[in-house]
Amino acid sequence: MPTKMEQLKTLGQQQGIIRPKDLSPLGIPRSYLARLCQQGVLTHVARGLYQFNGADVTENHSIVEAARRVPCAVICLISALQFHRLGTQAPFEVWIAIARTAHKPGVDYPPLRVIRMSGQAFADGIEIHTIEGTEVRIFSPAKTVVDCFKFRNKIGLDVALEALRDFRRDHRNEMDKLWEFAKTCRVANIMRPYLEALA
Repeated sequence: MPTKMEQLKTLGQQQGIIRPKDLSPLGIPRSYLARLCQQGVLTHVARGLYQFNGADVTENHSIVEAARRVPCAVICLISALQFHRLGTQAPFEVWIAIARTAHKPGVDYPPLRVIRMSGQAFADGIEIHTIEGTEVRIFSPAKTVVDCFKFRNKIGLDVALEALRDFRRDHRNEMDKLWEFAKTCRVANIMRPYLEALA
């Protein structure tokens, strides 16, 4: 039988971040986390989030933390652009989309920028990526670019145009998907002149 420490290390390698509720299925008391923090094995990175010291942390660590803190959210806009390597933006907040009727998450870390969406605009274009052992819901590159035009007043038209140029360069075979999302999100007329200019 593996020891509690071995079980926790396996969990940490699989998920990257450990929450107290993750211990219940293993039969490990939550007080064990505080003990490991005192021993310098774990770091308490935020309320309810622990990480092994020396863990393999990626550049996408903050979106992993956001996904674990707000599982119903989808990574969107500037954070999704950065993940998909579209444009040059480097956000200090994690941009997440939640349903229009959902409660705003009371999360102190990581800092979040919350966007509300509804209907097909919220349901379409979601990809699941496994990062640091955690499943993270992120809007696809095409949906992200369309959202940039939809929310251009929040992020700036220059950011949307940069994302569109990079998308056309790197995802040329997905322009039909982009156009479908543009129609679904009702920004086709706004995007049309910019797409024609790039043609």
